[in-house]
Amino acid sequence: MLFFVILVGVLLVVILTAVFKLHPFLALLISAFFVGIASGMPLLTVVENVNTGFGGLMTSIGIVIVAGTIIGVILEKSGAAYRMAEVVLRILGEKRPQLAMSIIGYIVSIPVFCDSGFIILSSLKKSLAKRAKVKVASMAVALSTGLYATHTLVPPTPGPIAAAGNIGATDYLGTIILVGLFVAIPAVIVGYIWAVKVGSKIEVEADHEEALDYEEVIKSFGKMPSTFKAFLPIVLPIVLIGLGSVAALTGSDSGLAQVLQFLGAPTVALLIGVFAAFLLLPEINETTLSGWIGEALKEAAPILLITGAGGAFGTVIKNSGVADQLQQMDLGALANGAWFLLVPFLIAAALKTAQGSSTAALVITSSLIAPMLPTLGIEGALPLALVVMAVGAGAMTVSHVNDSFFWVVSQFSGMKVTDAYKAQTMATLLQGVTTIIVTMIIWFILV
Repeated sequence: MLFFVILVGVLLVVILTAVFKLHPFLALLISAFFVGIASGMPLLTVVENVNTGFGGLMTSIGIVIVAGTIIGVILEKSGAAYRMAEVVLRILGEKRPQLAMSIIGYIVSIPVFCDSGFIILSSLKKSLAKRAKVKVASMAVALSTGLYATHTLVPPTPGPIAAAGNIGATDYLGTIILVGLFVAIPAVIVGYIWAVKVGSKIEVEADHEEALDYEEVIKSFGKMPSTFKAFLPIVLPIVLIGLGSVAALTGSDSGLAQVLQFLGAPTVALLIGVFAAFLLLPEINETTLSGWIGEALKEAAPILLITGAGGAFGTVIKNSGVADQLQQMDLGALANGAWFLLVPFLIAAALKTAQGSSTAALVITSSLIAPMLPTLGIEGALPLALVVMAVGAGAMTVSHVNDSFFWVVSQFSGMKVTDAYKAQTMATLLQGVTTIIVTMIIWFILV
């Protein structure tokens, strides 16, 4: 009966968001109260669990999400994203333009939302397509799949961070970043191959239009920051988190180890990343220090609310007695960890397909599976990192008409909906399936 109540709670989220178009924040809160009350929890305890779950998740990752969003907005507005694109193109050359776009997407979407990344790189994509004499649609799919891979798998993107917080893996963000960067590579390769094979067969109006040359695109943006400054806000927090993770693994209590763990704490590392991003500001004035950051806070607000509501939903489920029920069940088959990874993958894929938001799919799925992990003995840095990868793989599967990213890709590239289904939706399906297979293989080999 308890599992039935939780299933109804999940379906309630899907129906409220997909059918009635209710914001995920309210849908998650309504479902949290429903599961708490329907499971027989005392009414005041339901309220306490909702409050505790919301506040507890904000304690661990709230500042991290805000800091990551600020970095993304500054990279976007300062031209640093263009600079990163230019560096990749200079290294790869222009003989493989789709591969260049895939790698640019892979890098840019680590801190920048995939929607924003696609929009700001759209003119660059068109000019490169003209120069290399390839189809605009193939460049669009290469860019979108590159962006999509790291968006769903690599912190400091809010979705993977929220998933890590929900399953109690915030202390292992360094491992999750490293694993995510590796697991995202096959997803990018699959997207690139699909872009070349399928995208190259799709014609759009932009193929017959004049486009600005690459140099003109760069000039139209104005003076751009140096390569070092452009990459610093992304690389520095990742390095600090990595060093902090290594210091923690050594078990040393020396002064140096404590300093490294302090600097490597995700909150501190991301705030240092924000200060590094300040080097990108064209001017130090109210427009940049208040306006740009204010815009970032507006972008972060719905993510924080959805994430917090997901934490409330997860806490209610965890305290509903589901863990006790799981302990009484024969979970022998699932205990072979790699096969368990299919559970979060399928849940996240169903949620993503039904309601469109990858971030919401990551948050809700991680909240649902969190109580199962201790029962199955899934703990530690690498196993929990692979669980986040499994959820992220599901959150890729698939991008279609209820996903804002689908419309950004189709509209900014000029693809018809039928062509976008063929190119973008199928590419994300292949990316998700590839990612879960790679994740399971890593588990079989290393766990």
